[in-house]
Amino acid sequence: MSLIPASMSSAIADRAKIFGTLETLVIGAAGGLLFLWLNLPGGLISGAMAAVGIAALAGRPVTMPPILTQTVLVLLGITLGSLVSRQLIQHMSAYPLTIGLLALATFCSTFGSSFYLQRFHGWDQTSALLAGSPGALSQIVILAAEKGADVAGIAVVQTVRVIILTAALPLLLALTGIGPSASPTFTTAIASPAGLAGLIAASVAVALMLRLVSFPASWMFGAMIASSVLHGTGMIEGGLPPWMRGVALVGIGALIGTRFARVKKSTLLSHINAALGSFAIAIIISALFVTVIVLATNVRFADVVVAFAPGAMDAMLALALTLHIDPIFVGAHHLSRFVFVSITTPGIVHLFGRPQEDVDD
Repeated sequence: MSLIPASMSSAIADRAKIFGTLETLVIGAAGGLLFLWLNLPGGLISGAMAAVGIAALAGRPVTMPPILTQTVLVLLGITLGSLVSRQLIQHMSAYPLTIGLLALATFCSTFGSSFYLQRFHGWDQTSALLAGSPGALSQIVILAAEKGADVAGIAVVQTVRVIILTAALPLLLALTGIGPSASPTFTTAIASPAGLAGLIAASVAVALMLRLVSFPASWMFGAMIASSVLHGTGMIEGGLPPWMRGVALVGIGALIGTRFARVKKSTLLSHINAALGSFAIAIIISALFVTVIVLATNVRFADVVVAFAPGAMDAMLALALTLHIDPIFVGAHHLSRFVFVSITTPGIVHLFGRPQEDVDD
């Protein structure tokens, strides 16, 4: 029998969560500002992610509560929508071709990574297929648990992929001279107080409507849709203040970093080689498709790279924001990948994974 009353235990737990959240935000802000000061590309996101990830691996209780995560995603969506212009819509004619190639790239990447994990690391078919499937981590983990797959290994492979992409893509684009070498300076004017209130209210309203119909990444895409319409029609001019945009970018980086808090160091070390190898296979396959698209269309290389990067939607759209990459193009492709993975993965696992009776034995 516990000597501590239930109400007191609950209060202590709540206080621990609050302090853990505050610590996460302070660490993320410090890392983001450090990377920004060092003039590193995507500094706010990469710095926050690296700092929080290191703290998580060191055993610190880093956490991001749902209400804070939702706020960050809404702010990100509003900012992305405020960048929409007629110039950004000029490549929409190429979408059917590139989205079709993205679906094929996702299919090839899944089976290529799966083959590598089975051949070189001895993974079973189901776990390898789920680990090789890019994006939709929440759905993949749920399906893995239902099928009796290696949930921990899958989580490590998926998490490492997102971490590397978020850190490496800005550096790659900067080193090749295709992307800016540092976080760009936003030229978007700040909306009036009334406009800002209307923008936030509309964004939250659309996000809630999308959430009711189980639309993927509803908080971010709902805010992005509302902001895009309001700015595209000229109903509202200007966007969020710079400090709010900074909060959104640091928040996304910190959120990615907290993923390591759910992974034990022993689990991470035991699967790191598998994660790096499968990541390399996925990148090679994606690079082949990116090359075809760049040669066959007039879409910018940087846009295609971020759109085809097999990472999380929120992280890739945040990178699009910091690198001045077309948010409509990137958003449409990552949403398409999410839908494709969510719909096809259960069928792929059923056809090519271990039979259910083998899992239950």
